Amino acid sequence: MLETNGSLPGELVKLTELVDCVSMDVKLPEHEAVSNWDDLLDQEIKSIKILIEKGINSYCKLVVQPSTTTETVAFIASRIKDEIPDNHKISLVVQPASPLDMWAGKTHKLLEISEKAGEHLDVLTIPQVHKLLNLR
Repeated sequence: MLETNGSLPGELVKLTELVDCVSMDVKLPEHEAVSNWDDLLDQEIKSIKILIEKGINSYCKLVVQPSTTTETVAFIASRIKDEIPDNHKISLVVQPASPLDMWAGKTHKLLEISEKAGEHLDVLTIPQVHKLLNLR
């Protein structure tokens, strides 16, 4: 099992013979992981293609905040659907950011995000279990 971001598809391809399952983060613009988010998303999609082509059991994770727009999530999910030929082989795990207290009174937003993504991909909505269990 490899848990990674998808920002380096050239490096990921080197590991494909060593792993049988990959959990890959897809970053949102508000995560501010890089200065050019569009380029990052392009790299993440290349990584997803590699995993699918190599037959590696994989899923993508998207950590959302109450401020995340359904439009952003729909854009990401539609890009994956449109650009990955075998998109039925990849699921999108929507994870509400921790602490979960920030979602009090906003569960409708989480459901809207999940439903919008579900128009494009198979979606699972689960919390960040490692945070609930106080694991690193």
